[in-house]
Amino acid sequence: MAKEEGIPGSGHKPIGLRWRASVWFTTLVVGSGIAIDLLVYSIIIPVIPFQLELIGYSDVSALSGWLLFAFSGGLLISTFPIAHVSEKYNDRRWLLIIGFIILIGSLVMMMEAPNYAVMCVARVLQGIGSSFLWVVGLALLADAVPEQLIGQQLGLAMMGMPLGMTLGPPLGGALYSRFGFRGPFVFGIVVSAVDLCGRILVIERKDSVQWGFDPHVLPSKGTKEATNFDDPESKERPAAGIDKVSDLSLSTLEPKEDGPIRKVSLVKTIWTLCKNRRALAAFLVTLVYGVLLSSMEPSVPVHLKEAWGLDSKSVGLVFIAAVVPTLISAPISGYITDKKGGEWVTLPSLLISIPWTGVLIIQGKLALFVVCFGILNFFLSGVVAPVTAELAIVSRNSPGIGYAHVYSAFNVAYGVGTTIGPVIGGQMYDRLPDGWDAVCILGISFLAAGSVVGFAFVGETPLLKRMVAVVKE
Repeated sequence: MAKEEGIPGSGHKPIGLRWRASVWFTTLVVGSGIAIDLLVYSIIIPVIPFQLELIGYSDVSALSGWLLFAFSGGLLISTFPIAHVSEKYNDRRWLLIIGFIILIGSLVMMMEAPNYAVMCVARVLQGIGSSFLWVVGLALLADAVPEQLIGQQLGLAMMGMPLGMTLGPPLGGALYSRFGFRGPFVFGIVVSAVDLCGRILVIERKDSVQWGFDPHVLPSKGTKEATNFDDPESKERPAAGIDKVSDLSLSTLEPKEDGPIRKVSLVKTIWTLCKNRRALAAFLVTLVYGVLLSSMEPSVPVHLKEAWGLDSKSVGLVFIAAVVPTLISAPISGYITDKKGGEWVTLPSLLISIPWTGVLIIQGKLALFVVCFGILNFFLSGVVAPVTAELAIVSRNSPGIGYAHVYSAFNVAYGVGTTIGPVIGGQMYDRLPDGWDAVCILGISFLAAGSVVGFAFVGETPLLKRMVAVVKE
């Protein structure tokens, strides 16, 4: 029987091994996946309030908040099981493909939902599909990226967050106006198929090293690509050569401890992470980020409609103008994180976000709102790269704790924030006399709390510790 191409030990190296397993392609796959995930998530934000009104519902801000709650609930309940399976079987690519199938099914269900209850179930399933990407996708990227580039590459991948949030609302508004409720979902299914291509093509590092290519090994001067065993035999080297490969590659191929590292139980994983100062700080900052963004999501479209009379299409355009600046903040913050440390990015990002959240309370000209909303999102999105880089460092320094473990905890923190945020924000907006003002004040409170955490606990040497050392000198 002919040996199957691309399977370690079969004798045939996969076509395009070097670019399919490269850092840049893995970053592209994860980043585009994040962008498409956020696009299909946000494409209905400007649509749902108008659709709910059209089919006869009232209190649409609160109902929209519960739909966002349903998404985050699905994200939350599925995170740890997905992380457990990912680390137990050490297979990222197939789990990403399974997540895609669940995501597509949820979009079809939402598109054909006959009532609000089915909409909620569809959003729960969408949250589960999204969880696969955030847990397994980030773990896949952390597997492939050398430690000295982790912040930069995570920052580049995280450009997908503002990109998806930028494109989603305006596209949703335009497609809803032109084609009705099904329009945004058909578009989401089509672009998700593009994401599937990347998930199928990518090759995990654990497989690529068996074929003579390690993406962790950076190219030295005079070399053309990142490989540390570039010889003629590597073109057709089966898995039997893994011992030689491991000897030649960086220490990251093998654990620093003597003997193999045993994976710890789920309970011990959670306990270990909760005792780790850097991990706990990253979770708290992620929680702040999730609450602030999601508390505004169900309220911004309604606020824009009531304050300036905007329709769904115009609301989408406001999101474009407001979120475009964030496309550059994630890679910049990732670069600074690698060079200086996460503590130098997290605190300034949170502190500078506070006054701009306060200015959003002013109901003056629409241009003022758009500019302030854009500046707020620019600085707020700067916390994501240092937080995810911190968790990668925690994983590498904690025996038995895998990348899927730390990013599942990140997902839980984000899921908790985006679960309670839209419900609180939607209820406050609908129930309080000055609902929008209350939502903004809530955001300021969370930003202030996050700033304290960033000052005292983020980074190898937190800024508070540095300040105390300077005072003592």
